[in-house]
Amino acid sequence: MSTIDAQARYSRGAIALHWIIALLIMGNFVGAWVSEDMPRPEKMELMGYHKAFGMLILGLTVLRIIWRLTHTPPPLEETLKAWEAALAKVTHALFYFLMLAVPMAGWGLHSAFSQGKPVSFLRLFNIPALPVGSDKATTGLFHELHEVFAGAMLLLFVLHVAAALKHHLLDKDGTMRRMVPWMK
Repeated sequence: MSTIDAQARYSRGAIALHWIIALLIMGNFVGAWVSEDMPRPEKMELMGYHKAFGMLILGLTVLRIIWRLTHTPPPLEETLKAWEAALAKVTHALFYFLMLAVPMAGWGLHSAFSQGKPVSFLRLFNIPALPVGSDKATTGLFHELHEVFAGAMLLLFVLHVAAALKHHLLDKDGTMRRMVPWMK
């Protein structure tokens, strides 16, 4: 890869974190939807994985933010219109917010609903509960926040994928090559 090509792409670490977090988020959406109609024991087991992966998403997002602050991202494609560049920046900021807010709200929900029991991380270790109340109003607030933020993330995800496909298939501007590891 030439120096110019290397400068136009995100770093390997950023690319790896992007795709790992994206796959974990997609898996958590699927797991939550699938668990809805399961018998209680199976649902609770699947939700244990959902919570553990949510905590992993939270930790990896913090790592991704640190990475972003210490590694300059490549410049946006020069062919982008001003509104596309602005929308890209807003979308990225919203993604970072939601990648923190969704698992934090889920952690708060678990903490309130379980009355302070820790989150089991794949039965390997426990993550302490957040110091929140366990009353119905607090539990309801965290439940609502978790669902609203997750819904917003799903909408943003659809927008993000649609924009990436538009740039790749219609504009043919190289935007996807910045983040897709197998594209040169």
